[in-house]
Amino acid sequence: MTQYSLSDLGWSARLLAQLTPEEVETSNPARIATVARDRLGALAPDGPLTLIPASDTPSGAYCTGDWVLFDTASARVTRRLDPATELARRAAGTGSDRQLIASNVDTLGIVTSCNADFNPARLERYLALAASAGALPLVILTKADLCDDPGSYRTRAERLSPLVTAITLNATDTSDAEALAPWCRNGQTLVLLGSSGVGKSTLANALTGGAAATQSIREDDAKGRHTTTARGLHRTIHGGWLIDTPGMRALRLAGAAEGIDAVFSDLNDLAAQCRFSDCRHDTEPGCAVQDAIARGEIEPARLDRWRKLEREDARNSRTLHEARERDRALGKLYRSIKKDKHDLTGR
Repeated sequence: MTQYSLSDLGWSARLLAQLTPEEVETSNPARIATVARDRLGALAPDGPLTLIPASDTPSGAYCTGDWVLFDTASARVTRRLDPATELARRAAGTGSDRQLIASNVDTLGIVTSCNADFNPARLERYLALAASAGALPLVILTKADLCDDPGSYRTRAERLSPLVTAITLNATDTSDAEALAPWCRNGQTLVLLGSSGVGKSTLANALTGGAAATQSIREDDAKGRHTTTARGLHRTIHGGWLIDTPGMRALRLAGAAEGIDAVFSDLNDLAAQCRFSDCRHDTEPGCAVQDAIARGEIEPARLDRWRKLEREDARNSRTLHEARERDRALGKLYRSIKKDKHDLTGR
């Protein structure tokens, strides 16, 4: 059985600082590798183990990459430690839930390909997610071997934001995958996010020495079928950790205002130069943003994407806030009813 030290698993001084003196002496930390309906797969210095969520916490409140403390006798989680970084989105569908993706991630690898899957609007969403979480963004452009000019895709990606580091590679070439080594060494954690069929599972196999099967790509639209069905934490051959994820059909941002500002810092800087503080960057006189568009320095489509993300984030954030307020009100009502019942019956 392979054993790892806490440092191997990514334990840090920041996590240690969250523990009380008593917990430092008696606690058992573990890192969450997988999340199931009523069980959590975890890794600890003594080896892999199965944990039970805390009695008052559903399994959906945990995610791959989390650090938790647990009781050895019951194998029950006693506390989830505050993550250094946390990737989350508004859940798919019509619900208002916040869905955790991964936590304690050092680098967000945004995987797309040098073909029709390359989508600036989608990339900007992922970049905003990384910036709002505090993770380093890395754009990984696959299928470079099938493209006449992969460098043009790298240039287009890097122009989206000063935050971007972009690399091109052939995911099926093991030597190319070595280019990702600097981001998954010595306890560092890299998560791969992107659409289905762009090579995430192939990269994961190369980085971890795994052999998961991958499915074919539809040639008509450069898309593939899901090859990863659940998130998992895997040791890389370089000494760090990889979180592979299922392909995402939608990434709905919520609570990402700071991340959006960081990705569109060029537009924010221009907006600060507008004549009017409430300029909407349409037809107002003295609009620095429209002046930059007229000079060809900014694409009109980039302004449209900025506005769209800001509106979406504000709407989703408001919806999530309202849902949390409803939950708090219901919780308060249930506690009041329980207290009244106890006062009446003594039970």
